[in-house]
Amino acid sequence: MRLRDSSTHTQGQPTLICAPYALHGAAVADFAAGHSVVEALHLGGLSRVFVTDWRSATPEMRYFSIDNYLADLNVAVDELGSPVDLVGLCQGGWLALVYAARFPQKVRRLVLVGAPVDIRAGESQLSRLAASVPLDVFKELVCLGEGLVLGQNMFSLLGPALDANGADHVLQITSAIDPTQLRELHDHFHEWNVGTVNLPGTFYLQVSRWLFKENQIAEGSFMALGRRINLAEVYNPMFLLAADNDELVSADQLFGTARLVSTPKACIEMVREPCGHLSLFLGAEVLGGTWRRIAHWLGQNMATPHHPKNGTHEVGNIDVL
Repeated sequence: MRLRDSSTHTQGQPTLICAPYALHGAAVADFAAGHSVVEALHLGGLSRVFVTDWRSATPEMRYFSIDNYLADLNVAVDELGSPVDLVGLCQGGWLALVYAARFPQKVRRLVLVGAPVDIRAGESQLSRLAASVPLDVFKELVCLGEGLVLGQNMFSLLGPALDANGADHVLQITSAIDPTQLRELHDHFHEWNVGTVNLPGTFYLQVSRWLFKENQIAEGSFMALGRRINLAEVYNPMFLLAADNDELVSADQLFGTARLVSTPKACIEMVREPCGHLSLFLGAEVLGGTWRRIAHWLGQNMATPHHPKNGTHEVGNIDVL
């Protein structure tokens, strides 16, 4: 993993965007001017913003597991200085949530956007596909890539759904845009959309089985770095952002998180946007609206709910024992 530093200052509360590790690269968090989560957080007043850029898997990485990526995330958090604010996008969302449950003292606040957490709380194209396809088919996909799941093979399955409405719809482009800029955005979107990443076969099969088939995170049987994850031990303030027309993750699969954690309801924000999955991260309207609200929410002072294991609470920006 390459840790990308997009900070404008060296001091302040660190915000770590946990990018998806599924189909596309981390540029989904910082696509272009007016279509960037990083930019929206900066414009909302946050100065220390970082992004996990998960590398495309090589043959030597074919046995890497979820624990490998949690360990890498842990190194990044330690490098930045905990507690961090974690912003999990799509598949990076469940990884961020699991990390917060595994290391509660290292996370201050959580933002989960279009993230599949409680798969059985709702249905989406992706969850229906995962439920209907035998695990042996997923294993065959790994064999086809000689231990890897090749991004182009995944794109043939998921790409048509994500790109069904085209770049203008995903990016929420208005008719007032300059034609030259529009052409450049179209070219950039096409280049990004087909530039897929490869996944380690072990990681892919764990995600397919543990998350989408067995719903282990929501049902309390998920193991992370040697410890069973219990979402009832999560007390972090949370902001949950879902899309009404999400092709991959239904709003209920994300919002189900609120009833599984111990965060007080007053410390949980839940927002739905009338858009599709990719627009949550790339759409100009969402980035200029709800993402500015998220940045303000991360920047404001609020009391952190008491966690029985670490006995800390937040006063302003200071953790007091």
